Amino acid sequence: MNEEGTKLFDEMGYQEVGIHIGTKIKSPGMKQFISRAREDGLYLFNLSLIDERIKVAAKMLAKYEPKDIVLTAARIYPRAAASKFAEITGAKFMEGRVMPGVFTNPNRTDYTEPGIILMSDTRNERQAIREASKTSIPVIALCDTDNWIKFVDLIIPCNNKGRRSLSLIYFLLAREFMKEKGAIKSDEEFKYKVSDFEAKVEMKAK
Repeated sequence: MNEEGTKLFDEMGYQEVGIHIGTKIKSPGMKQFISRAREDGLYLFNLSLIDERIKVAAKMLAKYEPKDIVLTAARIYPRAAASKFAEITGAKFMEGRVMPGVFTNPNRTDYTEPGIILMSDTRNERQAIREASKTSIPVIALCDTDNWIKFVDLIIPCNNKGRRSLSLIYFLLAREFMKEKGAIKSDEEFKYKVSDFEAKVEMKAK
């Protein structure tokens, strides 16, 4: 386990992938995680808070069996990262849009009863969070500066739109989860690279 006060990743490495770079919009619930605004108007997250929340999220997830953990991701970049996390840990990955009733209607053939949900973006996964709120399923969510946080139990403040940022976040979550579970004892035993979590296709700008 990491010693108290020890960062999960080098601060320069965090900055290089833009994990702390938000948008020009600041939602009320995300103010507490923002350190300042750049000259171009983009808000920046506090790196220490990001690091700490990833640690807390890994500990929270590790309280559940992998089969009871559901990950959701609607966009291309988080899909690749979340899918790799699920592959490594044994968690369940739901790609794309979560359909109404998946978590609430036992009569559906695809009905799933998660113990906890790890969500990549509350803006693009609205239905998943609605479903979770109806059944009081705990939600951990990656939230950018413009995300709304209603029904989120644990926020991981971060750039949840960038390909490299997302790959690093899910890499760290997977590594720390495996350590918390006792599957590995050190960072060195985690035989995956950040690039393994990275989407291999570029999203075209709209």
